[in-house]
Amino acid sequence: MVIYTAHQPRMTDFDMDITAITTQPFPDQRPGTSGLRKKVRVFRTPGYLENFVQSIFDTQGDLGGGTLVVGGDGRYYNRQAIQIIIRMAAANGVARVIVGMGGLLSTPAASCVIRKYRTNGGIILSASHNPGGPEEDFGIKFNTANGGPAPEGVTEAIYARTREITEYRSLDTADIDLDTIDTLTLGETDIEIIDPVADYAALMNELFDFARIRQLFNSGLFRMRFDAMHAITGPYATHILEEMLGAEPGTVINGIPREDFGGGHPDPNLVHAHEVVALTSGRGSVDFAAASDGDGDRNMILGRNFFVTPSDSLAVMAANAHHIKGYAGGIRGVARSMPTSQAVDRVAGVLGLDCYETPTGWKFFGNLLDAKRITLCGEESFGTGSDHVREKDGLWAVLFWLNLLAVRRQSVAEIVQEHWRKFGRNYYTRYDYEGIETESANGLMAHLQSRLPELPGSTLGGYTVEYADNFAYTDPVDGSVSENQGMRIGFTDGSRIVYRLSGTGTEGATLRVYLEAFEPDPDRQGRETAEVMQPLVEIATGLAEIEPRTGRSQPTVIT
Repeated sequence: MVIYTAHQPRMTDFDMDITAITTQPFPDQRPGTSGLRKKVRVFRTPGYLENFVQSIFDTQGDLGGGTLVVGGDGRYYNRQAIQIIIRMAAANGVARVIVGMGGLLSTPAASCVIRKYRTNGGIILSASHNPGGPEEDFGIKFNTANGGPAPEGVTEAIYARTREITEYRSLDTADIDLDTIDTLTLGETDIEIIDPVADYAALMNELFDFARIRQLFNSGLFRMRFDAMHAITGPYATHILEEMLGAEPGTVINGIPREDFGGGHPDPNLVHAHEVVALTSGRGSVDFAAASDGDGDRNMILGRNFFVTPSDSLAVMAANAHHIKGYAGGIRGVARSMPTSQAVDRVAGVLGLDCYETPTGWKFFGNLLDAKRITLCGEESFGTGSDHVREKDGLWAVLFWLNLLAVRRQSVAEIVQEHWRKFGRNYYTRYDYEGIETESANGLMAHLQSRLPELPGSTLGGYTVEYADNFAYTDPVDGSVSENQGMRIGFTDGSRIVYRLSGTGTEGATLRVYLEAFEPDPDRQGRETAEVMQPLVEIATGLAEIEPRTGRSQPTVIT
């Protein structure tokens, strides 16, 4: 396994005193859909990280005397932040801290460890698919004992505490050695440095038919590449794909984690993962390719000259789960985030499965998973997962597809096109307008809100509007209500336009526009997505007045 090689003196005995440091609140520590994300320079402001961490300890009483998991995606400031968190955990009475060696734990692996060892929660350091480096992004989030992101009630309590905090507690002691598997004692706290890959790899072996996948690699008729994008998934993919499953050396590319992700943007889409995309076309192209993101929870699936949209990937998984060892007994239900295409809804309808539409943010799937209402879930932003952990899981999705390819002995394109013929095709695309001035973005959404009441029954560009609303979700498990989750405009032919402001950026606002068109006719399912979507693009940009309100004539990214 590859980890960072910066070593420190190994210590087993520490001189220390608990210190209470006077502080004052920062006004900008409300967590978003995936925790608190800011530029590194913000987190390095004295007291900034410490205030947020202390607010976690102050509001989560069971951490005192309990067990905490700590790890991150290895981006810049990851190691320093972990040392701070460990010292604070010991000062706040945490009995046991489990840390990934090198400070590394992918987000799904952290969820796996939390659940396997029945800990009281975990602190995960990541800004997901955002760039890393001294001038780039950093993030922190708290996951609860179920392994999933803290629900809104918890995050709001943490935020409220950050607004009134006056001091934080820490130990006055040297850094510990993160690079050696060991158990150390820090005051009254045991610090366990664990192999960050082992527990996750064991879980994958339980879920998937590794022998069958190994046969596929050994056949000599199948080649793949996995782009780890110099991010956290590299050690996991190298161990599982090349060492456990026998894929040829070099199957994993960009597999060594870097603090700046090798200067790249660790977002597994057609734009940012262009290196692996190129390997699926031309002479010598591979049969299957995939990529994952900064913290390992997202995935992109590719066949030869064929891109699988995340929405389609979830739908294919739901329709084929019976082929996979861990799901052969059947699945309970499925869920998707609201902006995700309705492809999985059509599978659920045919198979008689419950299907839930939730707001964006993986925490909304947690209640459904814990209540055993669903088995599979996913979102259009390259995230899919199941009840094995409480996070989306990039490498899990890749292994699911590998297992499916090994069983069905068809190409990726053949599997997806057969799926379309049976269930219909949901053409789908997303326009991202990044770094918009916040006031302009809010003004645009306010304008859309004012238009919604007049839209039902009207005709836009030849499409008849069936409904138009600002999506609100009532959790069927706990009854909690989440409002203002994005504008939906649905047409009578099954097409949709969705507008949302994303909560994953660190500067300005990102406007996401989601476009969906349903095509049941197999003879019309081979058209180019851009061609099919052009009428909806014109409606979406005109209705929202995107260019006059933002100054943007084109999106930053199209996926």
